[in-house]
Amino acid sequence: MRTGSEPATARSALRARFWLSLWGLVWATFGTVAFALVGRPGWAAACGVLWLVVAVDLAVILHHMHQGPHWQPGRDVPPYTPPDHRR
Repeated sequence: MRTGSEPATARSALRARFWLSLWGLVWATFGTVAFALVGRPGWAAACGVLWLVVAVDLAVILHHMHQGPHWQPGRDVPPYTPPDHRR
């Protein structure tokens, strides 16, 4: 059931985003090194830019995780209840 409050009450799966970003960081590093070694500077630069974007995203994720339960509620915190809009 949609309540219209999802953007205000949405939670991000920070642990999943952390591991996916880490995986992306590994592959972007691998791509940068591999393309640099085979003499493809354009592709190496593209992977380098991707590495930079993933590294910034990883830093934001870690910052949000360290902010505590406001951003990363524990398993004992139930989902937000939808607003009560009686018609």
